Amino acid sequence: MDDVNSGARCMAERDPVLNYRPGPQAEVPLAEGEEVLATFLPDPARYWQDTFWLIAFFTVVVGVIFIAIGKAAEIWVGALGVTLALVFRAVFFRSEVFARRWRLTPTRLIGPQGRVAGLGQIAQVRSLMGDVQIVTSGGEKHLIRHLKTARQAVEQIETAIDTYRNSGDRR
Repeated sequence: MDDVNSGARCMAERDPVLNYRPGPQAEVPLAEGEEVLATFLPDPARYWQDTFWLIAFFTVVVGVIFIAIGKAAEIWVGALGVTLALVFRAVFFRSEVFARRWRLTPTRLIGPQGRVAGLGQIAQVRSLMGDVQIVTSGGEKHLIRHLKTARQAVEQIETAIDTYRNSGDRR
């Protein structure tokens, strides 16, 4: 049995809850002869930068709340709690985040955990800080997170969409 069919069989035999775990075993296999134009992977530096900005944002929120409830002297406790919680979160989810990949082919965008968006169905592609948001004509939203160069990814996806729409290929 070839790799494509065994990958599809593997997903069908597994419990759907287990398919939530990211990684190649939970990805939709490529069709026979389908080529990958680009692969989008999370960037470690961007991951930690995003974590830092979350810490900064929630530290400010906690500070405002502490001032509002009259506990301004204890802001440092809230800031420490936010920092520890978000660093723990970042370390805990790191392996899961870095197992996620998105593959761009001439006909579709294939994401983790069975997510697929046909290029003809993509209505909008936009950069949101270090992430790329994909919105389909059906209203589905997908987020490609923690990219080193989100703008470059948007350009690659838009180029593939234009090529697909101009080719007349409707696979």
